[in-house]
Amino acid sequence: MLLVIDVGNTNTTLGVYAGSNLVAHWRLTTERERTVDEYGILCRNLFTFSQLDPRDIEGIAIASVVPPLNFTFFRMAQTYFGREPFFVKPTENVGMPIRYDAPQDVGADRIVNAVAAYARYGGPCVVVDFGTATTFDAISEDGAYLGGVIAPGIVISAEALFQRAARLPRVSIAHPAQVVGRSTIGSIQSGLYFGYIGLVEGILQRMQSEMGNLQAVIATGGLSRLIGKGSPLITEIDENLTLEGLRLIYQRATQA
Repeated sequence: MLLVIDVGNTNTTLGVYAGSNLVAHWRLTTERERTVDEYGILCRNLFTFSQLDPRDIEGIAIASVVPPLNFTFFRMAQTYFGREPFFVKPTENVGMPIRYDAPQDVGADRIVNAVAAYARYGGPCVVVDFGTATTFDAISEDGAYLGGVIAPGIVISAEALFQRAARLPRVSIAHPAQVVGRSTIGSIQSGLYFGYIGLVEGILQRMQSEMGNLQAVIATGGLSRLIGKGSPLITEIDENLTLEGLRLIYQRATQA
């Protein structure tokens, strides 16, 4: 079995594959202060809860955009699974051409998403990842990473509004029943949700005009289902796209 780990700024997602089958996955809060032992014990507990044996893990693949945690997860993999982890490095081992002016600047998660999207849906396509930031990544017809767009995530936008406006409360992100809010909370939720849908659709329309007809527009990330269902421009919702990309990159690298 293969353990895949996507270390993001807000959440860390883990998955276990048996062959190409995702048999278990979990989403955790990313805590930079956690120690090797804390992450190791947490992972072992998740395995126990899902009736999985850590001794069955034959490989570990990691994509991280949080450099301070790289060594923590490296040591966790060694200590608690007895495996040397494979870290995704966009400029070295992903098997996808990167046509970015500075390839080393691209987040590992973005390339991992691109690899999985092209394998599953073909190209040209766009991946919209609703994470701490919302990223839009373009993949060409011949399977090259072209670049994309980075926008503030909807949760960041909501938190900034709460912090900077003294009389506005913190609200949950939800799909309002109507655009016209009948309360302060309803008005904020409407502005966040429908305003964000407008941002997403505006960027996608401009990307489509540059790239031509797309095979697919894939939404992924923690809020992909909530936001993705609000736009007809999003054709696929694939919450585990990053995990699948990690599996594919690891498989190709080890077979090579």
